[in-house]
Amino acid sequence: MAINFSFRVISPTFAVMTGELYREFGPWLTEKAGCKVQKISVNAGFTCPNRDGSLGVGGCTYCNNRTFNPEYCDTGKSVTQQLAEGKSFFAKKYPEMKYLAYFQAYTNTYGKVENVIRLYEEALSVSDVVGLVVATRPDCVSPEMLSYLSDLSRRCLLIVEYGIESTDDAVLKRINRGHDFQCTVDAVNRTHDVGILTGGHIILGLPGKPMHDVLDEAKVISSLPLDTLKIHQLQLIKGTVMADEYASDPSDFNMMTADEYIDFVIDYIERLRPDLVLERFVSQSPASLLATKGWGLKNYQFVERLRHRMIERGARQGRLYD
Repeated sequence: MAINFSFRVISPTFAVMTGELYREFGPWLTEKAGCKVQKISVNAGFTCPNRDGSLGVGGCTYCNNRTFNPEYCDTGKSVTQQLAEGKSFFAKKYPEMKYLAYFQAYTNTYGKVENVIRLYEEALSVSDVVGLVVATRPDCVSPEMLSYLSDLSRRCLLIVEYGIESTDDAVLKRINRGHDFQCTVDAVNRTHDVGILTGGHIILGLPGKPMHDVLDEAKVISSLPLDTLKIHQLQLIKGTVMADEYASDPSDFNMMTADEYIDFVIDYIERLRPDLVLERFVSQSPASLLATKGWGLKNYQFVERLRHRMIERGARQGRLYD
């Protein structure tokens, strides 16, 4: 099926003018919020159409949502209680901090609209919570839901974050995603058009596509009217279909060392639009959940190595953006 590339052209001048290595998420978020804010993950008990039978069962082949949830995220606890426990973790060190409730696990716009709204409003009623980050799928935002979110974005900080994962329909089918890339194009455009800050999430290294072809996806991602982007390496999690596939035949997988991934992700971000805010470059699931050996790097250590390598290479976000 042909993709309808009805994208926006956005000026590629930001990184060039500022001299930054890349557009950092922290300063951007502080600017948008008007103060220092910290995301607190919330598991509100949502499911997914790819699990409950609406589209399929079992979910995406890489998915194990245990990797997303801190210990305080327990669906046996209310949204209010989870946020209170999350706040207590940060408040001792950062007493002036404000918070964003991060609805992260599974698909957080999936369900009866009135029930979803009730959970969001509960989160916003918690003291010092000044906004929401809502992670969802591009096929799970109805016009009614989007209308509410548009209104909500005018009274608090709101970011809607879409799981894109890949721009390649063959890869999306391979990982049992349950939608095509045109669905992502439509959802991101509709969300942007009503004034909502819009984020995306991609996974580099998914099976079924050579890595040199994955670099070409940076141009497609840049054409979407995204404000923020999370980039993660492929991790194989115990108990997932993808981990079993790898154990049976690893030849179709793009597993990299930390240094190989650092050089690849630099190649990728040099092809991204310079004003696209980059929230993350790596995901670190608990070692106990990994089906293959991890890198043994904390996020800040990875970022330090990435920045050092960018300086060595004379690289910067958008240098090869066309």
